[in-house]
Amino acid sequence: MAITALVVVGVIMTRQESTPPPGPPTAKPPTSSSESGAPSLHVDESTPLVEVMSAPEFDGFGPLLFPFYDRITDGMTVADTGMLLPYHSNIRPDEVARTLNGMLAGARDGNLDFHPIYGDEEISGDPSKAQVGLFFFRGDADAPLAIVSPGGGFSYVGSVHEGFPYAQRIAAQGYNAFVLNYRTGGGGRFATEDLAAAIDYVIANQSTLGVGTEGYSLWGSSAGARMAANLGSYGTVAFGRHDRPRPAAVIMAYTGHTSYTQRDPATFAVVGSNDGIASPSVMEERVRRLERAGIDAKLQRYHGIGHGFGLGTGTVAEGWVDDALAFWTEQLDAG
Repeated sequence: MAITALVVVGVIMTRQESTPPPGPPTAKPPTSSSESGAPSLHVDESTPLVEVMSAPEFDGFGPLLFPFYDRITDGMTVADTGMLLPYHSNIRPDEVARTLNGMLAGARDGNLDFHPIYGDEEISGDPSKAQVGLFFFRGDADAPLAIVSPGGGFSYVGSVHEGFPYAQRIAAQGYNAFVLNYRTGGGGRFATEDLAAAIDYVIANQSTLGVGTEGYSLWGSSAGARMAANLGSYGTVAFGRHDRPRPAAVIMAYTGHTSYTQRDPATFAVVGSNDGIASPSVMEERVRRLERAGIDAKLQRYHGIGHGFGLGTGTVAEGWVDDALAFWTEQLDAG
């Protein structure tokens, strides 16, 4: 097979014949622990993480809720979640518990499930693809969709802090939201290929999933923001998948990504003024370049906070996800 490659900001983009994405798995019936439909578990700060992962509502994907799941011991509780997220800040155990309880209720009601995005042939060629997939937070039928790529320095996926909470906010507004569990340990190339495969999967299966793909958005934080930006700039073909439409908007949180094109989608970015990993000045310069290219771009800089703040609850950044949703809605309304 002929392959051409182009290296952009540490990510190798490939053009090759793509493999058709698999169809969605057969939907499982809602899970409940009683006739009343109550979740099997109520999570608080003292709940052991192994109990959360073992909840029947999360059957088949429980370990993927947390990074480094193979390092989680019996004594670790929700209060210890921050130990699994070394590149993140503002990790509030009460917020983690609230997120997980919402997911338990969503899975119970049939509004949350997990979709592997690679078929058997691709997994046989690379077994690490077996755990790559999308957590699907259902919104309204046929509503536009967002795909969220959490960060973690390409060494872990911080979904519980900056993936699931975003998706819950997005779905609460009626949109459909997906959170990507991608490959780690191989740098940005594999992870970005996984995002391209996720876009391919969702668009190929939009009718079965019941989502609208026109005007979709890509969200990412830190490493995940690099992934989202690269797909916005170069498209799915550059990463080995079918040629799919580019997003209407890219939402980027705290990343030092600099690459862009004259065809980039509208971009909304946020960063803390004290971020020691993603330079605020680098983000500001990229937004200025997008604006000079005639692209709708906006940066919100929050004083006194650092890297990986997630929803920003209790900080000056609290509410930024709502601002990003409003920005995306403007792009949808503009057509």
